[in-house]
Amino acid sequence: MKEKMLEIMKSQKGFIAALDQSGGSSSKTLKAYGIEESQYSSDEEMFDLIHEMRKRVFTSKSFTKDHIIGAILFEKTMMSKIDDEYTADYLWNKKGIISFLKVDKGLQDENNGVKLMKDIPNLAEQLKEANSKNVFGTKMRSVIYEANEQGIKDIVKQQFDFAKTICDNGLVPIIEPEVDINSPEKDKCEKMLKEEIKNRLANWNKEDKIMFKFTIPTTENLYLDLYDYECVVRIVALSGGYDVDTAVEKLSKNNRMIASFSRALLQDLRVSQSQDEFDKILSDVIIKIYNASIS
Repeated sequence: MKEKMLEIMKSQKGFIAALDQSGGSSSKTLKAYGIEESQYSSDEEMFDLIHEMRKRVFTSKSFTKDHIIGAILFEKTMMSKIDDEYTADYLWNKKGIISFLKVDKGLQDENNGVKLMKDIPNLAEQLKEANSKNVFGTKMRSVIYEANEQGIKDIVKQQFDFAKTICDNGLVPIIEPEVDINSPEKDKCEKMLKEEIKNRLANWNKEDKIMFKFTIPTTENLYLDLYDYECVVRIVALSGGYDVDTAVEKLSKNNRMIASFSRALLQDLRVSQSQDEFDKILSDVIIKIYNASIS
């Protein structure tokens, strides 16, 4: 199964849907969807509501392997069921879509112009659970705000250290060192980041397959030559706060970079929409993101 998933992830046209909102971002996602904080009174109720939202997306007739090759899940989503199957099994068995698990636990305070990830104390447990649930890979996010050499070195080292552990456990990590779209040094940050990544890849085992998730770069096709490394399965883009039209316009200028959007994917969906409305709006945005991903 993993070999088939790897082949799909390497070569199939499409994009990855990021539905891995957690903690503070869940309440914002629900509010944008039309569910106010006054409508739930605990984290458990909040996560139940967001699972229902995700389930509505996953089960929509518009959410298919024709345009989507993968989905990034939050841990509670992985442990929840859709039609009596765990989410990853439902997506693979019913939709032919590959699952990734968000494993990071949020960000540390800013230091040296970056926010490193917090420690992941239960990583081994998460990876074991992911394997048992037929999850293909993981995703972990850190953020760069300034062109600070030490900060960027620290981010890349931390990402690759975790990635090695994930590879050793038979999963494919998505390394996500996001560069903030509002950074006045965005282009410089991205070029420094790429050079540091290439330094790491020079000594990386080609059998340890990895993916990258980047902010859409200021310099078009900046990351394209990372495909020269045999270990690199796919390079994907985050929407980073851009609205969907801006994100797809920028993405379409970058060859072999596919979308892994969250906010841009969900921005026009509302709990009050009829199923037909919901499916139509979701279909429109999926096709828009797909077209930018294959252009």
